[in-house]
Amino acid sequence: MKTNLIFAALIATVLFSGCNQSQDGSSGESSGEKLVIGATMLSMQNEFIVNVSDEMEAKAKELGVELITVDAERSALKQVEQVESFIAQGVDAIIMNPCEVEASSPAVKLAMNANIPIINVNSETSAKPTAFVGSDDTESARIAMRYLAKKLGGKGNILMMHGFMGQAAQLKRDNGAKEILKANPGLKLLAEQTGEWDRAKGMSLTENWIQSYGSQINAIFAHNDEMGMGAVKALEAAGIKNKVIVVSVDAIPDALQAVKKGTLDATVFQNAREQGSKAIETAVKAAKKEAFEKEALIPFQLVTKENVGEFLK
Repeated sequence: MKTNLIFAALIATVLFSGCNQSQDGSSGESSGEKLVIGATMLSMQNEFIVNVSDEMEAKAKELGVELITVDAERSALKQVEQVESFIAQGVDAIIMNPCEVEASSPAVKLAMNANIPIINVNSETSAKPTAFVGSDDTESARIAMRYLAKKLGGKGNILMMHGFMGQAAQLKRDNGAKEILKANPGLKLLAEQTGEWDRAKGMSLTENWIQSYGSQINAIFAHNDEMGMGAVKALEAAGIKNKVIVVSVDAIPDALQAVKKGTLDATVFQNAREQGSKAIETAVKAAKKEAFEKEALIPFQLVTKENVGEFLK
């Protein structure tokens, strides 16, 4: 009888602990454990990406979530491996800032197959994730190029500096820019090349263009501020900045100061704060199996000397 009582007590304990498990088999919330989110970012050498990451960190802290952030260092292969590692660690959700549209797609499939929500932030993949948080990059280029077309009176020679080739922002900003060029036959694309989102490369590329085209250059559209700031530096060194209009995208602090000073003609504000915080909120909701937006698009805004004060902290 004593043995039967012990056996009954054991059965009751097992049943009770089973009740404490959530339906998907994890004891996370009920046992008071923090949700764990893994995040892999394109490059922590890029100021805008760092801004997104900082906001993700702040929002995770506010929501009491553990965030593990790793740097993919612009390598899609490394990014896929990082997602594999997050899956092996059993994280509750993954946030990916994709390096490339195609080459980062296997990471999405791996997470989906492992039943772990994966949220793409700021950039896209061809494989469909659980959710996307970012902005319409095609529109950012339309805004920038419309500004250039207006400033040039619909006529002039433009150089275009691409971001990291194969990344969604590069592809979409290229499409948006070409759309406006097509609508303005008086604008001529003199040359286009990648500066890989990098300031030093943007400067070097502009130096080469100055040697090749000199006084033919009327404007430069850089896919991001880092490259735009590099272009400004090269044009200033050559003493021709006052003859060339430069527009870029992101509205990072450096670029805003340059717009205020008048060295950078305009930038297109991309909301890093909104993207970062919304990505964490979406990941948490998806992990908890709560309702969330499948696509959260945050609008771009043109920033010129006239309205730059609204964007400066």
